Amino acid sequence: MFTGIVQNIGKIYGIEHTKGNYQLIVENKFSSLKKGESVAIDGICLTVTNFSKDEFSVDVMPETYSRSNIRDFKVGSLVNLELAMQVKKRFDGHFVLGHVDTTSQLLAKKADRNSTLLTFSIDEKYQPYLVEKGSVALDGVSLTIIDVKEDKFSVGIIPYTHEKTVLGSLQINQTVNLETDILAKYILNQVAKENSHA
Repeated sequence: MFTGIVQNIGKIYGIEHTKGNYQLIVENKFSSLKKGESVAIDGICLTVTNFSKDEFSVDVMPETYSRSNIRDFKVGSLVNLELAMQVKKRFDGHFVLGHVDTTSQLLAKKADRNSTLLTFSIDEKYQPYLVEKGSVALDGVSLTIIDVKEDKFSVGIIPYTHEKTVLGSLQINQTVNLETDILAKYILNQVAKENSHA
């Protein structure tokens, strides 16, 4: 489990795609990485299969490949990196599982005083999980939703988030990974079950 508070920006060093297997080789920005450890790469929970001081490898399942923006990665792409949260540490963001629901496209980017307002598309299937002042993870970054419309939603990023994550360099029409709030999923699932028995 993650918090959505990005710890580093790393670079994709290599992409291997052979016989249905997909592997990423990523710049190692962590001092205490271990084999078998979970790392969020642009919000995607992946397991470290190999590592050295300079780089680490992760395998990508076909399901993850089809739901995420991994297919857009290129050698040299910059990605958000976060290690799994530790129980004894402060919990700053929101519960981010690293299980990407879908991708979303940046529709608009507008400066708003000391922040940047970003507007993204949202598939109607996932729109019910987004609420004003609720949480969403975009490329693994925990953000507060400012506004939700029928087919789009907006978030704001402060200068720190702009500088310390890949969200600051997003271009119009660029795709990001989207994970809705797990608590919203559980609540709506339970309500649907109760309504079906009424």
